[in-house]
Amino acid sequence: QVKLVESGGGLVPPGGSLRLSCVASSAVLRTTTMGWFRQLPGKDHELIATRSRGATPVAYMYFKDSVKGRFRMSANGQLTTVYLQMDGLKPEDTGRYYCNSASGPHFDWGPGTQVTVSS
Repeated sequence: QVKLVESGGGLVPPGGSLRLSCVASSAVLRTTTMGWFRQLPGKDHELIATRSRGATPVAYMYFKDSVKGRFRMSANGQLTTVYLQMDGLKPEDTGRYYCNSASGPHFDWGPGTQVTVSS
């Protein structure tokens, strides 16, 4: 059973940066793509960014329109560690961020990490 643990969130002012990390407890072999998701209270998980296994050209990564040019996603080759570099943060980026498979069924959701952008 894969366990996912996210970290790196916090409270930052608008324009600030954060780097989120996600570590999987074991191989995530059944997925070809990992993603970062954002959840607001009472809402479903919303896909923010994805990265596929192997050397993925930037053109084939997915980023939600609202974060394009501000967020970057990286990962190790096995997708057991994934990162989300968040620059130029805006108040609307606020939410709880999770990593999970973005291809096929999700793994059990981890605890997530809270990102709050506020002055």
